[in-house]
Amino acid sequence: MTARPENPNRIHDFVGIGLGPFNLGLACLTEPIDELDGVFLESKPDFEWHAGMFLDGAHLQTPFMSDLVTLADPTSPYSFLNYLKEKGRLYSFYIRENFYPLRVEYDDYCRWAANQLSSIRFGTTVTEVRHEDDVYVVRTETGEAFRARHLVLGTGTPPHIPAACQNLGGDFIHNSRYLSHKAELQKKDSITLVGSGQSAAEIYYDLLSEIDVHGYRLNWVTRSPRFFPLEYTKLTLEMTSPEYVDYFRELPEATRYRLTAEQKGLFKGIDGDLINEIFDLLYQKNLGGPVPTRLLTNSSLTSATYENGTYTLGFRQEEQERDFELTSEGLVLATGYRYAEPEFLKPVRDRLVYDSRGNFDVARNYAIDVTGRGIFLQNAGVHTHSITSPDLGMGPYRNAYIIRELLGTEYYPVEKTIAFQEFSV
Repeated sequence: MTARPENPNRIHDFVGIGLGPFNLGLACLTEPIDELDGVFLESKPDFEWHAGMFLDGAHLQTPFMSDLVTLADPTSPYSFLNYLKEKGRLYSFYIRENFYPLRVEYDDYCRWAANQLSSIRFGTTVTEVRHEDDVYVVRTETGEAFRARHLVLGTGTPPHIPAACQNLGGDFIHNSRYLSHKAELQKKDSITLVGSGQSAAEIYYDLLSEIDVHGYRLNWVTRSPRFFPLEYTKLTLEMTSPEYVDYFRELPEATRYRLTAEQKGLFKGIDGDLINEIFDLLYQKNLGGPVPTRLLTNSSLTSATYENGTYTLGFRQEEQERDFELTSEGLVLATGYRYAEPEFLKPVRDRLVYDSRGNFDVARNYAIDVTGRGIFLQNAGVHTHSITSPDLGMGPYRNAYIIRELLGTEYYPVEKTIAFQEFSV
């Protein structure tokens, strides 16, 4: 159905820009609130969430309760359990006795929710945001203008390409495009995978599973000291709590950035079962003789060149302080995602608040503007809100908080204390 043209005189309470899981959750939670008039603008023609990593059996690293709405409103019709009920899979999910939805299943759930909402405008690319007459004017590439008192930014984090690979030729891929390029990749004589997190591990397992079918050499290189597991113990999980956000947000800026680097294993590690499955697969395949694969740790990518169909990759073994090279026909960068400030915000940069390192100084209420309640940020706040920022389970909490700021009153209960432990003295 084609959306009606925007009335240029209409002033929304808020405009959400970008539609990943967090802004989609906000759309679900604001749908029943008559007092809030919001619209969500997404450049893609439909909802899409990491489609390049829908490997068979790949699942979320958080339980099904970390869906779009449940932890803010367990009665919401947009819950994952209601999705299963409508799809006729609720009993199958119950019998499965696994709390972790498949990744492709979660994506389908999000599409199901998005298709029920009246506030979403797909295929709408924002080109500019200005502040005029005390409202924000959001302009799109088609010339439409959406006016609102508040903005909620949910543009996500684009794939990160290491400096050594900037402007590098050839057909290397980021892991976000893995599945669509897998067939071509497996035709190559050799493949090198760079990265240390869950995506790298899933791709390595996938390629290792078929190594004897295609006959390629396979390298997995990471700058991390080891292939570290995601820490998922219950007292550690209490760090995804309002109390820890309060504690972390009040720490000195330098301390927060130090902790951000030290806490990567709390949200960027590999599922422990997958690490064991990789070892078991290596053991199994080596029964018939050495498998042409190498796993290298402590090795940072320092240079890369491409010539005649081959990459020459330079690495630094950090503990030994030694440089070495690998050659490879195929290259996969499982190097994660990093936030990039959208170009469309340039006209309102004077209204945004930054820290000493040039990143958004995200307030406790998730605002990033000089008024403290005009522009809100989804995700991209690890340096201010720690591991709660990318955590799917904290998305409904953050949205309940933002809705309270938009309304001026609490619509969904916003938890203040949930942890047994104390983080501050």
